[in-house]
Amino acid sequence: MNKVLLAVLFAGFGAQLVKLILYWFKHKKLSIHDLFVTGGMPSSHSAFVVSLATIIYLVEGATSVFAISLVFAFVVLRDAYGVRRSVGKEGIAIRKLFKLHKIDSKDHYAMGHTPLQVAIGSLIGFLVAVGVFYLL
Repeated sequence: MNKVLLAVLFAGFGAQLVKLILYWFKHKKLSIHDLFVTGGMPSSHSAFVVSLATIIYLVEGATSVFAISLVFAFVVLRDAYGVRRSVGKEGIAIRKLFKLHKIDSKDHYAMGHTPLQVAIGSLIGFLVAVGVFYLL
C-alpha cells in the first residue's frame, strides 16, 4: 500500500486515539462526540500534516511536492495554535456575555491548541512517518 497514505492515516488517527485515551483517564467516560471534538492533547491536525511532509520527503526527496506539503504544514500548524486558539478565547468571552445577559446559545467554541499540544502532535506525525518508511 502507499506509504504516504499509510503514514498520514496512522499519524492522524493514532493521535486522535491517544487523545481519547487521555480523555478517558482524565474524565473516566467517553461518548461518540469525543471522537470529533477538536483541540486537546495531542493535536491530530499537527500529526496529519507533519507526517505528510515527512513521508513525502523520505519517499521523494526535496521535490516540489515536498515544498508544497511543507508550506501546507506550516499554515496548519500556525492555525492550530494561533488563529484557532484566539477564536476559542473569543468564543469563551462571548459565551460569558450570553450567560450574563441570559441569552441561550448552542454554539460550540473549540479552543484550538497550545504550543505543547502542537509540538506533541508534530512529534507523533514525524515518528509515525519515519516508522512507516523504514518498517513497511
